Amino acid sequence: MAEAAEWTRRGQNANAVSLWQRVLRLDPGHAPSLNYLGAYALAQGNASEAALYLNRAIESDPGLAIAHANLSRLHLQRGDTARALEAITSAIHAEPTAWGAHFEKARLLESAGRIREAATAWDNGLQYMPEAAKNSPQLQQLVQQAKAAVAESREQLAEFLSQRLHGLREGRTHRELERFNHSLDIISGRRSFVTARPLMLPVPRLPAIPFFHREDFDWAPRVEAAFPSILEELNGLLATDAGFEPYIQTAAGEPMGQFAALDRKPDWGAYFLWKNGERIDAHADRCPRTEAAVALAPQITVPKRAPVIFFSALKPGTTIPPHNGATNARLTVHLPLIIPGDCGLRVGEETHVWKPGKLVIFDDTIRHEAWNHSKQLRVVLIFDVWHPMLTPLEREMVAHTIEGMMAFYGENADLGEL
Repeated sequence: MAEAAEWTRRGQNANAVSLWQRVLRLDPGHAPSLNYLGAYALAQGNASEAALYLNRAIESDPGLAIAHANLSRLHLQRGDTARALEAITSAIHAEPTAWGAHFEKARLLESAGRIREAATAWDNGLQYMPEAAKNSPQLQQLVQQAKAAVAESREQLAEFLSQRLHGLREGRTHRELERFNHSLDIISGRRSFVTARPLMLPVPRLPAIPFFHREDFDWAPRVEAAFPSILEELNGLLATDAGFEPYIQTAAGEPMGQFAALDRKPDWGAYFLWKNGERIDAHADRCPRTEAAVALAPQITVPKRAPVIFFSALKPGTTIPPHNGATNARLTVHLPLIIPGDCGLRVGEETHVWKPGKLVIFDDTIRHEAWNHSKQLRVVLIFDVWHPMLTPLEREMVAHTIEGMMAFYGENADLGEL
């Protein structure tokens, strides 16, 4: 068997055939030998001999997927699409992750005019296809054919479902339809199913919502009302340009990680009023109205960890790379203050453009990024609030758990940002 495989690898099929036949003399029911000889006969145009070997291989080992696939090719060669489909389906049942078999089934279904079923087969093949194969130049035509078939089918499905749901959607507001419209976008392939990935403390059974509606928070209008005062205090800070520091400051000897390009650089600057649960008196005293406004929101309190309140300044041409936050027990809040054009925030697959004075509330454990492609400074006020679905008991337990993790690993351990 080893010698036969080596001859096959070298392309010396005649020598390989001789060795596989010797294996059969030792073991007449040896399925891999029967399959190889059947495939060789098929390639030589000897259909009857190929059928004999392949049927014997399947009889000996019904789970040998490649034998079913070769039999499918034999039936196709004979013009029997129905039996070819039956055989390739058996191959898939025997080895569900064999992406090539899914693609063969897709072609057979297309030739039979069963386009929607073919799209499903193409999609299955893409799901199981390794990234290396997807990126292979030799397979690009096949990959693009599969993707095109899937995309067209999904668009047709979206239109089909839209027509069926028309009566239910008519006269409804964007807010009423938002969640289910996202569901339809996922079904049609227009967006992915976004999930939260907390780095430190995951709280299960909380929905992964990229952006929350600020209208749902009774404290939001009161914070927004302080916008002019907060902006005035910020302008006072910027006039002196004192107190801002690089937001990313990796400790000596620690790996820089995903923010290496911004490490210890003023491109992403921060002016902290509160940091790691401690008030920075010299800073907070200069911004009393800002501090008072944030106090109207349900801030997280964890000794030596939270709250954290700061002005986040992004210099022109700066991008914060995609990343995930530490825990979905809290939401991140931005109050946009100085917002030039060509700035944005993407959470999951949704992009938001800041509007001065209008709060942005989001789950930062969903992969997110921000950028300032303008030629001016962008500044937002950032603070955190408890997730509204947490009960008072759960909030207390989260705080104690974070304290416990710090006690266990040490206060300076990298547990992600709270």
